Order: sequence, then structure tokens, then C-alpha cells
Amino acid sequence: MVKTSKKSSLKDDEPGGGGYDSERIILKGVEKVTICGEDFLCRIDSGAMRSSVCGSLVQKFKIGPIIKKVRIKSANGEELRDLVNLSIKLAGKDFSDEFSVANRRHMEFPVLIGRDILKRGFLIDISK
Repeated sequence: MVKTSKKSSLKDDEPGGGGYDSERIILKGVEKVTICGEDFLCRIDSGAMRSSVCGSLVQKFKIGPIIKKVRIKSANGEELRDLVNLSIKLAGKDFSDEFSVANRRHMEFPVLIGRDILKRGFLIDISK
């Protein structure tokens, strides 16, 4: 993780805009995320609109309640998923956001960070 300062000349409503005049944090493709005091590796995915967490972690930490159900399109098709509010720490920053609950047991990473969190001042260095 590297911090960089970048002044944006784009307006908030322009692609790539959003008023990022403060320091941005550069993330690698895989980062450490802390959930309920425990560290996990997560996949950083700019192609995902919404972040997701494995249902096994939701059960383990008794995360809830379910806010609502949302329709998610993925490489596996379209499915209806539960949505929970989850507090995490990523790159030294604390966040609370909505995560879709997915069965990620067959995947390498139990947490996926999507654009909903990345838009909060993160950049991705795909070479790392």
C-alpha cells in the first residue's frame, strides 16, 4: 500500500471525477482486510460494482441483520443475494458499507472489494 497525492481537475460528475483532492491510497490486486479484529486476504476487483463477503464469515462473526436482497450479475450468472452492513479496515482506513453475501468457499479469497469501496479514494496498481 502506497499513499499518493493527486489533484483532480475533473468535475464530480465526469468519469474519474469525484473530488479526489486528498491523498489516494494505491492498492495491489490482493490486500489485507480486517473484519471483527481478524485479518483476511481480499481480492481487489474494479470490475465488481459491489463488494462481497463469504457467508461463512457472516455466520462466524454473526454479522447482520440482512438489510435486503439484491440481484447480482457475476461470471456465474445472475443471482439474488442477501445484503449486510459490514465494518472493515482496509489499508489503515475504517469503513462501514453494504456487502453482498456470497458463497466464496471455493474461491481463494473470502472477501472481494468492489468499486463501491474503491471510489472512496483508492487506486489499483495492477502490476502488483
